Amino acid sequence: MTSLESAPTGRHGPDGGGSVSKQQWKWTVLAGMASYLDAGSIVALGSGLALFQDRLGLSGTAVGVLAAIGPNAIGAAIGAFIGGRLGDKLGRKRIYQYDLLVYAAAILLVAFAANPSMLFAGTFVVGVAVGADVPTSLALVGELSPSKARGKLLGLTQVTWNLGPVVVLLLAFAMAPLGLLGIRIVFLHLFVVAIVTYLLRRGMTESVVWKAARSSGRAAGAGVRHLLRGPHLRALVWTGGIYLTWNLMAGTNGIFTPYMVRTLGAGGQATSVALQCASFALAIVGTVAIYMRFADSGHRHRRVMWVIGASMQVAAWGLFLVLPFTVPVILCNVLLFGIGQTMAGEGFYKTVSQELFPTMLRGTAQGITFGVARVVLGIWSFFVPVLAATGVTAVAAFLTGCLVVCGVLGYFMPNTTGKSLDEIEAERDVNQRTSRPS
Repeated sequence: MTSLESAPTGRHGPDGGGSVSKQQWKWTVLAGMASYLDAGSIVALGSGLALFQDRLGLSGTAVGVLAAIGPNAIGAAIGAFIGGRLGDKLGRKRIYQYDLLVYAAAILLVAFAANPSMLFAGTFVVGVAVGADVPTSLALVGELSPSKARGKLLGLTQVTWNLGPVVVLLLAFAMAPLGLLGIRIVFLHLFVVAIVTYLLRRGMTESVVWKAARSSGRAAGAGVRHLLRGPHLRALVWTGGIYLTWNLMAGTNGIFTPYMVRTLGAGGQATSVALQCASFALAIVGTVAIYMRFADSGHRHRRVMWVIGASMQVAAWGLFLVLPFTVPVILCNVLLFGIGQTMAGEGFYKTVSQELFPTMLRGTAQGITFGVARVVLGIWSFFVPVLAATGVTAVAAFLTGCLVVCGVLGYFMPNTTGKSLDEIEAERDVNQRTSRPS
């Protein structure tokens, strides 16, 4: 019996304390590798877009399609819709254990792509595989976390999300002289990480929270229709709105910033990679020093972090509306966004998405919000190369507006900090029943 399985539990899982065991840290890291592979594949593709375009003769429209169908958008959306729901119905382990093999095979297809068909097929399947893994793995982390350390452990998955791009970008920077060969090597690194993670995950067991919920008969009342009314619907729209508006900015930043830096003449391949690497490195520092430290400290701390972080991100992209797209201005953007996103970004979305939905709908709900956001990002990705060709102003104006909406939505966060999943679910069950027509 593992230390997690033998820990004191409530009706559905770990006790309400804030102490984190070695097993919980280890499983969080292994689950969080889904975020590493997600972000790493997005940024690897972004770093190589211009190089693939030159070598394979891709048009601007083809570049937009490639970005739209992969891990940044539609491919990941399809995977999230399927994986999130199956993770609730069949269990977390069945999804997170085997999807990495599909991911690894698709990564090889991209790494050795000799024509557009190989590149497009591999990119799409990578997106589907990582999309299926993310909501399932995050549900596992939320369910194994103590109530007063849930934000801390989910914040750690955000560290791995940012670590993936840092490693990818450092590799791309070091191998910039090799051109497209260097990018192929970067993708091979993701293949190795996926295989190693798959082997280590084989020692993980099913979520005790999910098993308890299933054995209690809650699966019978966990149809998707239950997400479409009362508090569950409001939570779905709220978390979905936050992630949609924030991810439009983050997704554009992740995959298109190196492309825009190069095509708009602000710098070469090495410069674009170095600037983006600095942003992700700042996010790691900020997540560890700020979010993981204060996310479980109380409702007031979460709200203060949100206001500061949202304001910094609005300022980061607002700079491009009044200043030229040059390296010094991009550095200011990197600093403001890199720190701001740690307080009002995906880490927060991951945390509240585990808190606001019942166990048997947790993966389904996050799969829906994650998937919808990635579909919209995919549609937006069709237009970014065309808009960027005329300058950064139009892109920056749209993304600044998205961040303003995100900031306003997030301010009205519910008070779930420090409460056990049992307690939150019981409170919301009462609200769900009272919202039904008599």
